[in-house]
Amino acid sequence: MSRQRAEDFWKPTGFLAAASRLPKHEPNEGLKQFPIHARVWRHGAFIVLNPAAALHNKPQGRCRAVPQACFVALAVKEFNLTDFHSLGLSGDLLTAVSENGYETPTPIQQKAIPLILEGKDLMGLAQTGTGKTAAFGLPLIDQLVADGTHPRARGTRALVLAPTRELVNQIAKNLISFLKKTPLRVTSVVGGVSINGQIKRLSKGTDILVATPGRLLDLVDRGAVDLGTASYLVLDEADQMLDLGFIHALRRIAGLVADERQTLLFSATMPKQINELAQSYLKDPERVEVAPAGKTADKITQSVHFMDRKAKGDFLVDQLKAKPDGMSLVFCRTKHGAERLMRKLAQSGIAAGSIHGNKSQNQRERAIRDLKSGAINVLVATDVAARGIDIPGVSHVYNFELPEVAEAYVHRIGRTARAGAEGEAVALCAPEEIGLFRQIEKLIGIDIAVAGGDVPPMSAASKVKRGGGNRGNKPSTKKPYRKQSASGDNDNRAQSRRSRRRRTSNRQNAA
Repeated sequence: MSRQRAEDFWKPTGFLAAASRLPKHEPNEGLKQFPIHARVWRHGAFIVLNPAAALHNKPQGRCRAVPQACFVALAVKEFNLTDFHSLGLSGDLLTAVSENGYETPTPIQQKAIPLILEGKDLMGLAQTGTGKTAAFGLPLIDQLVADGTHPRARGTRALVLAPTRELVNQIAKNLISFLKKTPLRVTSVVGGVSINGQIKRLSKGTDILVATPGRLLDLVDRGAVDLGTASYLVLDEADQMLDLGFIHALRRIAGLVADERQTLLFSATMPKQINELAQSYLKDPERVEVAPAGKTADKITQSVHFMDRKAKGDFLVDQLKAKPDGMSLVFCRTKHGAERLMRKLAQSGIAAGSIHGNKSQNQRERAIRDLKSGAINVLVATDVAARGIDIPGVSHVYNFELPEVAEAYVHRIGRTARAGAEGEAVALCAPEEIGLFRQIEKLIGIDIAVAGGDVPPMSAASKVKRGGGNRGNKPSTKKPYRKQSASGDNDNRAQSRRSRRRRTSNRQNAA
């Protein structure tokens, strides 16, 4: 109900007169003679009470589920409108929110939760660390409980997709913390672990399935999960899923989910492909934006040091040794480069671990636990591991190598300054990375402070080597290409055929 429509129902009735005399924070106390439910719905500066829910025997009923004539709007200007009670969530869920230490909803939660409860498709744009999981998780749980149905065997009522194992596990953990007073079940499935246990857990069905696209499709192909029963689809960190090449997987999954569904898409950046994805799978979506696309958190202090690529390792060691009590994340472009850098740090006496694609799921989880417990204070990671690392104590993020996609910079440094804390992001930029650096500045809309070194000219950007790493620029050992004549080409092809026949004959003889 809009604010104007709320005003239309504000009439001088006995109910209104009684309600207007109540204390600010107890709008339902003293109205027991009226058939009123304890829920409160906020619209602008108005508090909308729902007196029909009790009459209809719908303790979970929402304002949108009862006749308009049953609403009474009160102009209570002084009422606190910035708490979770004002967003329309059910009483049991509000208790779970309070027990988890949530007091004031973040901007993305204030804007997204009421819209999701109204059943609208949503495209949410917000920085990492702003509470996006609760923004979609709380109203999702609220609606699933209100529906009152149960999952079918091998089915799921809601599907949440995320790009990495770490993020899937983090989302599932957060959702489970809100389910204490509900009968709902959450199941997470990721790669890197045995699929047999996941098949067994899914056989009974689940209310909320949190998954990476790759492992989910493996389960679909085995007939272990039926997505046709899912009436809610959430795409979290959608831009990263596109960066990792999941676009075809997303299209296939979207085609397997029920046509009549509510779709929610969340992203920290908004590249062109995200808009195209939203237009394809969202129906008349509401757009919620709490920060411009690519904007970084306000409490992150950013700086850059310009230096030769070979000087980065020793410089980083000095930086980390100068902050022995800090908790730091260091980002590299490649998994091999990350592992080499971790070993260099360890050899220099720094307690460091690594997390990248070559690590098993158990190894990745152990590294994160070690960082949280203080067993190590530096974690070297690749971009694929940037999502889902939610460690409040991370004070510094080092971009040892700049990402080739500017949006990845936003996600990297979003691992610090979580939940309103302060953090520092330090970039190490070699001359050949100046082009990447300028793309980052253009995306985030600020000039990053130069803390050291001389700014290289843009002409140095042409020397950038894709793939980065620490391999160095070795001269090529390949012979230069020379165009052959027609006869020469035929001679070469004949020689190649003779070589293949000899190799085949040798293998057969060896067998």
